[in-house]
Amino acid sequence: MHEEGPAVRDPRWVFAATAVGVVAVFLNMSGLAVALPTITRELGAGPGQADWILLGYMLVTTALILVFGRIADLVGRRRLYLAGLVVFTVATGLAALSPSAEFLIAARVVQGVGAAAVIANNTALLTDVFPARTLGRALGWNVTVAALAQIAGPVVGGAATELLGWHGLFVVCVPIGLLAIGASALVVPASGGGTARRAGGVREPFDLPGALLSTAMLTALVLALTPGTTATVAGWLPWVCGGATLALFTAFAVVQARRSHPLVDVALLRTRAITLVLVAVLANAVGSYAVVLLASLHEQAVTGATSLEAGVLVTPVAVGTLMTSVVAGSLFDRFTPRALTTAGMAMTACGLLGFSLTLSTTAVPFLAAAPFLFLVGAGTGLFMTPSTSALMLSAPADRRGMANGLRSTTQNVGYLLSTALALAVTTTGLSEPARRAAYDGTLNTLNVLASGELNRFVANIRATGFVLTGIVVAGGAICLAFPTSLRAPRTTDAVAANAPPESATSRRTSP
Repeated sequence: MHEEGPAVRDPRWVFAATAVGVVAVFLNMSGLAVALPTITRELGAGPGQADWILLGYMLVTTALILVFGRIADLVGRRRLYLAGLVVFTVATGLAALSPSAEFLIAARVVQGVGAAAVIANNTALLTDVFPARTLGRALGWNVTVAALAQIAGPVVGGAATELLGWHGLFVVCVPIGLLAIGASALVVPASGGGTARRAGGVREPFDLPGALLSTAMLTALVLALTPGTTATVAGWLPWVCGGATLALFTAFAVVQARRSHPLVDVALLRTRAITLVLVAVLANAVGSYAVVLLASLHEQAVTGATSLEAGVLVTPVAVGTLMTSVVAGSLFDRFTPRALTTAGMAMTACGLLGFSLTLSTTAVPFLAAAPFLFLVGAGTGLFMTPSTSALMLSAPADRRGMANGLRSTTQNVGYLLSTALALAVTTTGLSEPARRAAYDGTLNTLNVLASGELNRFVANIRATGFVLTGIVVAGGAICLAFPTSLRAPRTTDAVAANAPPESATSRRTSP
């Protein structure tokens, strides 16, 4: 039975409605990086709690995107997308009312559940309603909207935090979430989701063992990557979590290979091009995501900058993403994804290296850092649209939720790795008082210059930047291995790529 919803008239209305949901999610995500020191200070959160204010949301989002992508293929993308918006908005309101750091972490976890449902369905909804000849531009504008939200996030979040305290960012996001719910309920149609069926027309079963294994695996991965938090419980816990990650991954791979209707269709991963795109997505996310956090922590902890000043400093990242994502959709029609993604990785690597070299124990001049931060964002914008378009057009209509879930999960694992790496390395070797001061933005007020802890903190941030640069360079090498044939389909291929789901269930689209 198909889900109910309004008929598709103009896909631009669907884009407009889902864009509001993208703004709500990304405004909250990008704004929190500059608000974190104020949140930590005003709620009296310790370093471990500060980690989980960031990572709790990311953990749940990452663990559930893959699950929700598959559920969307089975029950329908519209209803799951709307449910995700409702959960996200309610949790955002609860976060604004949090009386303690523990309550805020719990609210952020619930936020992550809603965000996972939104992220898992957004790209697939657009792929359902836009014809292949204009899909590249639509996905490019989708990245543009996310970039706009990322531009606004640090500035709006910083300004709201200055005016309303740490509650401000969440207060701003609630009405945006409500608008997204209303607009999406009116225009988002019943889509290709809900049509994943067996040959006899019976709906495919949901892979519960795969869902449980994937969630447990990703949870163990995050715990293994945050030793600064898990080691406070027991020194051996990070190692146990690392071993559990490997064991769960093995079990997950075995279960997926043996099930008739798995959470992850291994047929998607047998295509060399799709596998290479996913690996490149991981490298890009790990390499580029933490730069905003690094810049914000440096400015607030080293120079005592306000959250608004830190937000202004990092805006070139999102401006760069905005400018290149605007044109990336059009460029996708003229150049291969190999050329575009490799160029994007090269720009990001140059930006990361340059930014790392500008860091010092004093304030980083805006004009010195801005060009390099711009390059990081520009490279990301140039990479995302062609990689996403190529992946989505390579997936059958009844597997687009799964394919987008794979991409989004891979990307969010990269975000987790990037954030965990930044949080772990930047405070390595610091005393407990200095670690706390680094998180709440008061490191420059401590008597730490004599002991060299401020110098160590800056050196740690610079070292993190160098590591991220190396990861992006490796990702660029992976992009060079993309087949030149991996590009947007044309004419008859374009029609086939957007065939109704009922006629696509038995075919697989080649890249």
